[in-house]
Amino acid sequence: MFAVIKTGGKQYVVKEGDVLHVEKLGVEAGHRILLDQVLLIEDGGMTLIGTPLLEKAVVRAEVIRNFKGEKILVFKKKRRKQFRRTRGHRQPLTELRIEKIIADRTAVPAEELKLEFKPVEKVVPKEKPAEKPVEKSKVVEAERIAKAPLKKAPKREAKAKEKAAKAEKPKAKPIAREKAAAKPKTKAGKKSK
Repeated sequence: MFAVIKTGGKQYVVKEGDVLHVEKLGVEAGHRILLDQVLLIEDGGMTLIGTPLLEKAVVRAEVIRNFKGEKILVFKKKRRKQFRRTRGHRQPLTELRIEKIIADRTAVPAEELKLEFKPVEKVVPKEKPAEKPVEKSKVVEAERIAKAPLKKAPKREAKAKEKAAKAEKPKAKPIAREKAAAKPKTKAGKKSK
């Protein structure tokens, strides 16, 4: 007897006692789960095929462990552009042991469908404690500071004074510039008369 089940967007052919790795389920190790997306059940000469699922069929499985799969390396490169990136990824997986394939869950006693199922608790961040009410005097002080005109930093004032002092100094070597301006310009290769 075997069944085709669907979980994590993938399909698996399973028999009782099989151990398989599926996409991570939110269940802790040691608990049982019911996989209700059964596509096909084959039992000797009888085959039940779903359209697309068998409504009354379930597969009971036990969670053995949650783990990460092998590392996959993703390497990107663009030639002649000095571009290289290496990234790694390990897919979170759940290891299941198939205990029983049940074609009609209504015909089975409720004890067989009994589960030890506890979904993994999500970690909820703690809320910040309520802020204390601000005193009126502090609010008034904050408003006064916000309305006050900004003062220039002393460093900026010093730099501005230095620039002004440099602008007042006469430029170096003004005589050399006057001499250059007084010489007649000649074309290259010809002498002036």
